[in-house]
Amino acid sequence: MTNDDKTLNFPNADLSDEAAVRRELMKYGLASLATLATVTPSHLWAQSTYPNRPLKMMVPWPPGQATDLAGRVVAQEISKILGQSVVIENKAGAGGSIGTDSVAKSMPDGYTILAASSGPFTISPLLTKTPYEPEKDFLPVAMIGMSPYVLVTAPNFPAKDLREFIALVKSNPDKYSFSSSGTAATAHLIAESFNTALGLKVMHVPYKGSTPAITDVIGGQVAYCIETAASTMPFVRSGRLRAYGVSLEKGSSVTPGIPPFASFSGFPGLAGFDLGAWLGVVVPTGTPSAVVEKLSAAVEKIMTASEVKQAFSNIAVEVDYRRAEDFAKYLKFISTRFSDVIKANGIKAD
Repeated sequence: MTNDDKTLNFPNADLSDEAAVRRELMKYGLASLATLATVTPSHLWAQSTYPNRPLKMMVPWPPGQATDLAGRVVAQEISKILGQSVVIENKAGAGGSIGTDSVAKSMPDGYTILAASSGPFTISPLLTKTPYEPEKDFLPVAMIGMSPYVLVTAPNFPAKDLREFIALVKSNPDKYSFSSSGTAATAHLIAESFNTALGLKVMHVPYKGSTPAITDVIGGQVAYCIETAASTMPFVRSGRLRAYGVSLEKGSSVTPGIPPFASFSGFPGLAGFDLGAWLGVVVPTGTPSAVVEKLSAAVEKIMTASEVKQAFSNIAVEVDYRRAEDFAKYLKFISTRFSDVIKANGIKAD
């Protein structure tokens, strides 16, 4: 009897597990079929059985940070759609690079996904050699949000709006300083982009985190900063900070009443100004396209839900959903933009 006449039984293999079936084929000496199993059936298995066990969403930051909070919202909703729990694992360290790298090196089967963000994914690779290459090691699933940044000063700063702010700082080169949450942080790069666009000559004062950076602006030790809406808006609402503008071109629902930089005419450098800290979902390269498509479809459905929009608003993140192909284009754009800022200002990692 030839192999064609036999019915093959794999008592030790889970037939929904592509790798297990491939191992059984090899045991029977069917190398050609085992090879074929690595090429063509993956999409069929993925479409018919994925997911058949819990997923893990890696958050490369501590609990409570914006990426963590947004990731938890998305993870909870993905679990409802896919019918499997999505477990959050926080693996902080090295500016998000440790957790990001762990996903890059994980099995590309769709069961480990990354809550990605601009710091470790876009900025770090521009400043230092990371153990992963974002464009090579990851596939974009969807962009989910954008954290807007707000220009703030102490309430007694002698400028009532952005025009007066620009005029005052520009006419007094090297007199004023601005703070940031750290050298080469997203806040630093956005502020430098703003300063360069307007030709402002100011001194950068880096801190270890947004809280001390904002505290010294409130106290008047530093003139201004451009920090996240999440960290600045509570002080704006309480009257301890004055807000002049927001970094997103169309403004933001989480910064009501604060005009976008791009809306001020007469400043060519601000035309089209549209920068923030993006958040998204990515998976390791090699993940079957059917799995990526299933995840993408789930996220697309999630981001239209009113309760998700409200949850994002509560953590001061603007919903900014972009499908995988548009997300990939944005990643290339923002990498180039921040690379230019880094080179123009001679910024180096601490």
